[in-house]
Amino acid sequence: MHPNPAFRTTELEQSLAFARSRGFGVLALSTEGPPLISHVPFLLSEDGSSADLHLVRSNPMARLLTTAKAAKLAVSGPDSYVSPDWYEIDDQVPTWNYVAVHLTGSLEQLPQSEMPALLDRLSAHFEAQLLPKPAWTRDKMTPETFDRMLRMIQPFRLRIDDVQSTWKLGQNKPVEARHAAATHMAAQSIGTQTRELAALMHSPFSEPKKD
Repeated sequence: MHPNPAFRTTELEQSLAFARSRGFGVLALSTEGPPLISHVPFLLSEDGSSADLHLVRSNPMARLLTTAKAAKLAVSGPDSYVSPDWYEIDDQVPTWNYVAVHLTGSLEQLPQSEMPALLDRLSAHFEAQLLPKPAWTRDKMTPETFDRMLRMIQPFRLRIDDVQSTWKLGQNKPVEARHAAATHMAAQSIGTQTRELAALMHSPFSEPKKD
């Protein structure tokens, strides 16, 4: 997370809502060697206390989780390069604006019997966002094929005990400079979802928090 407190004043519920809607992140697990990394879809509970996910059995991370272990789930949002010229003020430097939420806690394996329900919940969550398309359900698969695929994956739960977020939107710049940069950002594509990030920079949400 960015050390500047100006970028770390977002309310907890706002950061949890962002992570919940994103539903995809980078799971990191410490080892004696380099940390293990997996890219995973997940379901964040309503109260933000846990995130459910699954891993392929052959994943080295899954093989280590015979007991609960500390882990972090990093959820990234829109991001973009910021040219100093865009601020239209002197003595600025290049930077990168972005949104990120880190969920830290204890990752544990769930009973295999919970795997079908987890898959149902995951697919229902994402399929609902594709309306008016009829939702996909596992009823469209033969039971034999579903059972065979089910044996290849394992369910896990991250019990979350810490949430940290960075919403780097130029809060440390004069409002006119921040809005000018956002206007330029919306017209280019260095990064991801640059228009969405520019909209956040234009919004009252990017205003520095007052004591």
